[in-house]
Amino acid sequence: MTEAPGPTARFAAVFARPAPARPAPPGIDPEEFRLALLEDTYEVVAGLELVTSALVLDPPDQPDAEAVTWPGTPILRESSPAGAFAALHALGAGAAALVAPDAPDLPPLLIGKLFRALGSAPAAACRAEGADSGGHGLVALAARLPLPAWLATALLDVDLDTPDALTRLRAAAPRPGSVPQGPAWHRLRTLDDLRLLDPGLEGWENTRALLEGHPLGR
Repeated sequence: MTEAPGPTARFAAVFARPAPARPAPPGIDPEEFRLALLEDTYEVVAGLELVTSALVLDPPDQPDAEAVTWPGTPILRESSPAGAFAALHALGAGAAALVAPDAPDLPPLLIGKLFRALGSAPAAACRAEGADSGGHGLVALAARLPLPAWLATALLDVDLDTPDALTRLRAAAPRPGSVPQGPAWHRLRTLDDLRLLDPGLEGWENTRALLEGHPLGR
């Protein structure tokens, strides 16, 4: 369910930036696999209550990615998180979360925790699992809008795929506690990451269907 944009409106946008040469299980087309991950991730954000879903495209021409969205979904074409946050603010967002396109089984509760953290901090991050100090990038980043100058500047050179994104954003902050982190989650960036999918979790239907019968898909 979405809310009408206003000064306190919340947006959640999937940042569709294809990873170069993303591996796919044998016998599955890599582009079909990428789009399945993207669509399932989009369904997570589109199902959030009182949050407007959006899609950010980089590169800007991705008709297949646009096709996974619900009618009326804002489609933004931006090359950086800083630009994406600015565009979301222009749509009326007072707070927004950017979500990586390869987290098809992300629990919606984790995005909700990021928005709650914005009550006491200008930004909040969901770290990608697999590192002790943010070394595997981010699953999602939420921020109050408009971005403070220090965060807007940092996000010109840091994105969700930057391995030490959390460390760099915290180093740019004017004071400790400016970028708290919620529970970590996983992204599907290698074939080995498929083992992290839990068949018992609801959702990720497109990815599940694509992997059905495949040994890596359990």
